Amino acid sequence: MSQQQSSKVAEAGAREGDRSRTILRAAIDVFARKGYHGCRIADVAKEAGVAYGLVYHYFKNKDELLEKVFEACWSGFSARVRTISEAEGTLPEKLRRITDVVFEAYRVDPRAVKVLVVEVARSPVGRVNAQSAFTDTIELCVQMLTRAQAAGELRPEVDPRLSAMLLFGTIEMAFTALVMAVVDIKDPEKVERAKRNIAGSFLQGVLAEGAPAEASWTKEPEKSATRPKAVRRS
Repeated sequence: MSQQQSSKVAEAGAREGDRSRTILRAAIDVFARKGYHGCRIADVAKEAGVAYGLVYHYFKNKDELLEKVFEACWSGFSARVRTISEAEGTLPEKLRRITDVVFEAYRVDPRAVKVLVVEVARSPVGRVNAQSAFTDTIELCVQMLTRAQAAGELRPEVDPRLSAMLLFGTIEMAFTALVMAVVDIKDPEKVERAKRNIAGSFLQGVLAEGAPAEASWTKEPEKSATRPKAVRRS
């Protein structure tokens, strides 16, 4: 194959990838706005600005479209959890980073998080086989907690696998709280308080006595008595 032919093949592949990503992005927006049952392939095509039949060129039906949306959304989050869990640091430090990732994911793409929570995590079994992906993430948490226990951070009677399930549930509920607007993502002070509550509620149940708990992270910081008052504008 000549260099010119190779270049044309590469360009065609790039265009194919761009179209597929455009359709996936449109699907995220429509699923978030209308829900799985309210969404039609025609809605996705209109949102993406492509012909109706082109959606079926990439995805055989609405179920597969939702499955690919889930894979695209969850894979990035899971990869970041893996990086954090395998990095150096104490368990509280890692929990802080994971919690930061949860809030950052929602800040960057709230519609994608809504689809994960409402249309996947809380949907009837059958539409998307999320069990394998969720299991992989839970296994990452098991390994992280097992290492923390070996380092003396977790109480010896704590079951790392059960605790990993509880941690996964904590992550899921954090996403849910954001989707339900329990936390105002635009208020930095409320966001930091929510992060402390989420991480602290888990850590205080598993940390061994004497383990570094990072009080500034698991507890509400004391407000300074000398904090200046805001100046009222006339």
